[in-house]
Amino acid sequence: MTKKFCAFLCVLALFASVLSGCAKDDSGLTKVTLNEVAHSIFYAPMYVAIEKGYFEEEGIDLTLVNGNGADNVMTALIAGEADIGFMGSEASIYVYQEGSQNYAVNFAQLTQRAGNFLVGREPDDDFTWEDLKGTTVLGGRAGGMPQMIFEYILKQNGIDPQKDLTIIQNIDFGVTAEAFASGTADYTVEFEPFATSLEQSGNGYVLASLGVDSGYVPYTCFCALESYMEDHPDVIQGFTNAIQKGINYVAGHTPEEIAQVIAPQFAETDFDALVTIVERYYEQDTWKTDVIFTEEAFNLLQDILDEAGELSQRVDYDVLVNTEFAQKAKEDN
Repeated sequence: MTKKFCAFLCVLALFASVLSGCAKDDSGLTKVTLNEVAHSIFYAPMYVAIEKGYFEEEGIDLTLVNGNGADNVMTALIAGEADIGFMGSEASIYVYQEGSQNYAVNFAQLTQRAGNFLVGREPDDDFTWEDLKGTTVLGGRAGGMPQMIFEYILKQNGIDPQKDLTIIQNIDFGVTAEAFASGTADYTVEFEPFATSLEQSGNGYVLASLGVDSGYVPYTCFCALESYMEDHPDVIQGFTNAIQKGINYVAGHTPEEIAQVIAPQFAETDFDALVTIVERYYEQDTWKTDVIFTEEAFNLLQDILDEAGELSQRVDYDVLVNTEFAQKAKEDN
């Protein structure tokens, strides 16, 4: 995240009204707007919670908005256009370290592994990360979790991201698969459903899971402005309860059953492909069994940011993480 953008967020924090939503609708439910970083099968437990009516059970009338990027989600949150943001928690660190007074606090973690995959042009059962030396790879934007995790894996395997290969970072998220299919680069780093669609079309083959090879990392979390959490603890608790129920459902059901529940959220995805994608995430232990964002995970995140040159100062865990709601959700659900 650039300093220019962070400065813009700080200005928004000073002048925007942050008390958005929270009016009750005709049914007596509290209206809550959730802005998500992307609409992805990677976040299956959240869509289970939506489709199974868990938010309504908790008194919430949820509106889901696709922010298409962490910068946009954080901007919406600070501008009061969203009540809760869902993105990589690195965004909250960036804003806090720029001096924002009303910063975003993370209160629940959903995914514990990266959700993207390395795709090559040919199947290769003997692939190793060293094979990327001297090649060109379609990557992500600087400072974003996908790119930082990719570079983290490269470094863990003795590969210099700046010297040993060429990483293309000027192609927008969501169209890299199309660029790869048209002949750009030797490899691409893709989320689902793009990795599977490349395989189905014969334009690529999944060679490695960044989620498996990077280990457990706090990839995506839910956050809200500190002021919102103080004013609406009941909403945050109800929201966290709903997410925990979604996680519980996922933990107790098969990939096919999960796919059946979330299918309305992904009408454009063939059901067999949807099952394949859910199974891929299921088998690599993508989702947490509770939503507690631990101090160990937060410190690992800061280590990754530091290695990527994106951390100007370390932030105390207790400042940007609140586990009160997650702990209660775990106990009660």
